[in-house]
Amino acid sequence: MYDLKPIFEPKSVAIIGAAREPGKIGNVIVRNFVDSGFTGEIYPVNPNATEVDGLKCYKSVLAIPKKVDSAVIAIPARLVPQALEECGRKGVRGVVVISGGFAEVGNYELEAQLATIAKKYGMAVVGPNCLGVVNPSAKVDSIFLPTYKMGRPKVGGVAFIMQSGAVGSTILDLIAREGFGISKFVSYGNAAVVDETDLLEYLAKDKQTRIIILYIEGVKRGKEFFKATKKLAKIKPIVAIKAGTTEVGASAAKSHTGSLAGNYAAYHALFRQNRVIEARTLDEVFDFAKIFETQPHCTGKRVAIITNGGGMGVLTTDAVIENGMELAEFTEETRAKVKETMPLTVNARNPLDLTGDADASRYEAALNLAYGDPTVDAIIVITLFQTVSLDSRVVDVVVKAAGKGEKPLITIALGGEYTEMQRRALESSGVPSYASPSAAAKSLAKLIEYSRFTAKAKKR
Repeated sequence: MYDLKPIFEPKSVAIIGAAREPGKIGNVIVRNFVDSGFTGEIYPVNPNATEVDGLKCYKSVLAIPKKVDSAVIAIPARLVPQALEECGRKGVRGVVVISGGFAEVGNYELEAQLATIAKKYGMAVVGPNCLGVVNPSAKVDSIFLPTYKMGRPKVGGVAFIMQSGAVGSTILDLIAREGFGISKFVSYGNAAVVDETDLLEYLAKDKQTRIIILYIEGVKRGKEFFKATKKLAKIKPIVAIKAGTTEVGASAAKSHTGSLAGNYAAYHALFRQNRVIEARTLDEVFDFAKIFETQPHCTGKRVAIITNGGGMGVLTTDAVIENGMELAEFTEETRAKVKETMPLTVNARNPLDLTGDADASRYEAALNLAYGDPTVDAIIVITLFQTVSLDSRVVDVVVKAAGKGEKPLITIALGGEYTEMQRRALESSGVPSYASPSAAAKSLAKLIEYSRFTAKAKKR
């Protein structure tokens, strides 16, 4: 197993291919380390420059007078083996190779050279043909995309292992916009040296990481990958999306990262057997990530639905049942309190329809009843912000209730810009918000399924 700490937590970093011209990849990487607030030493490397963005530039990594923990390489493919060799001679322990032009375009021998050099010096090498690495807690940002085009998430508990840089950058941008955080992000590209199994084993021991999101096109070491996922899934949830599920898609994967995608049925069986949570779409990746990141485990499947629109309550009921859960049967005491505290137009049953004139105070009363009812295991709150009485005050009510952490609480809100603004406020406060009943119910069902699995595993 390679030591990945120098890649994710370096004390010093060399950017090989640093450029003076704004907009060039080598310049963007330098700027990202500076702008992220990286507290270690930054060493630009470019034989044709003496200074990059105010930092002294060196002709090679060997010319740097001090120790270098990590390096980021962004130069033409044909020059990468020499640069990697120099990193080995310098004693660099971790390298991220951004450069493309290797196995994904048929240059297998050139890529094999990287693996040989890495093995010779015991270096952990991520890439080639990758987006880079982000560790917000250590202020590490080797991604070659500028921050004004792709947002950077805050510190959180979700780790992303992405074979595709394009998929990873899209998800990172969305997460930054929604306001919840990450522990680690790595786009590992062709996996010439460090592969998905190495990264899973590293993150299994990472205290900051609570959930792992995995995007793969193919795996390098099938048997080791099977063992790693089986072991890790008992400790932390893994959400995986497998690309190249069709014959044509598998062919595209080979030209993208040089991966042999393999038979999708085998991956599906592995995920099912090892309790890896499979996402079939990018929307599901995002949906599952936020519920596992923010909500407590829940082994019960009795759901309370609170809504201010009857039709949405019915649709959500269908989604709950279709995903293997059931509606909670409120106690007599809860029903009596509903009749006592709510208008006559509110029926004391589940789903609890607060009617179209419900305001924040009515939601607060309903949430208190749901949390206090022993028949309720989880709560779905529907907020139709288009009604006259409902405004941003209900966000504070929901966030306060969710803060109790006693039962999973997720929300559904559909609408235009005003609704989206409220959804972002919920997300940034740690309350998952979904744009459809089906997405909400499926995500909750995955949480319950995984919670039951881990509860059984602990008893053994």
